[in-house]
Amino acid sequence: MLRTVLTTEWGLRYPIIGAPMAGAAGGALAAAVTRAGGLGMIGVGSQATTEFVLQEAEVAAEAGPFGIGLMVWALAERPDLLEATVYTRPYLVSLSFGDPSPYVSRCHASGILVATQVHSREDATAAERAGVDLIVVQGNEAGGHTGTVATLPLLQIVLDAVSVPVVAAGGIAAPTGVAAALAAGAVGVWIGTALLACAESMHSAAARQRILDSLETGTLWTHLYDDVQGLAWPQAYAGRALANAFTRRWDEPGARHASNSQAAEAFRTGRGDYDIDYIYAGQAVGLVQRKSTAGDVIRHLGTGAEAVLRERLISLLVAL
Repeated sequence: MLRTVLTTEWGLRYPIIGAPMAGAAGGALAAAVTRAGGLGMIGVGSQATTEFVLQEAEVAAEAGPFGIGLMVWALAERPDLLEATVYTRPYLVSLSFGDPSPYVSRCHASGILVATQVHSREDATAAERAGVDLIVVQGNEAGGHTGTVATLPLLQIVLDAVSVPVVAAGGIAAPTGVAAALAAGAVGVWIGTALLACAESMHSAAARQRILDSLETGTLWTHLYDDVQGLAWPQAYAGRALANAFTRRWDEPGARHASNSQAAEAFRTGRGDYDIDYIYAGQAVGLVQRKSTAGDVIRHLGTGAEAVLRERLISLLVAL
């Protein structure tokens, strides 16, 4: 059995946390991850309603502890999302994509642990000063919004810089990836793309099939989808999504597209058509090749990582 702070203190069977993916991770997915021995999380987007938070939390809570992920940049105008989140008493709140320090004490006062996703050494040390309980090293391979540094170098940098427990995110969707993160010093992994095609995700059947059909080379990191929706995502965070006809037509790498009214109209009229609409997914999508339940994914990653580490340890001992 894998032993880290997530299993010995948090009580998880596996040191695996489901990423709070807005638009994909609702209460049903969070519950399925928790039931399988991980910690499931709900993703709350900047346009979400408080009713969504309350309803999805109620579903997740039926399985046990759960978490909720919020976008810090949105909280100044949407403090109601934080209040609704705290009201549901999740085990963990993720405060990411901005400075979490104004909100950490509010969560701690209600007995809620706080995580934050970081994308640089500076982010990590600032998060530690803010008093977060868990740092999520999110590499550029990750699906959805992320920074510019890859998971492996960022993980090494952050482990060297902070004493707070660290989990790894980005590019992990197989037991060997989980084992590698743990061997490097992470206390667990934070997985999203591996769960996107699961029946419990909020994605449609058509979106799940797109994910299953995609390759590791079929994603791009872009501001396009935020801009055509008029979302105020900070410049530092573009989103990794599946490439499609829309991105090939309209995306200019590194550019902002807020003034492109033609692209915005094409997107508006094409929602639900995944040659136009977005599916955020990481480069590990190339490992997502079969239909599965979230529980099967968590158990496969967890027990598989145990087997990988056991085999490697035996091999090392024999070699010595």
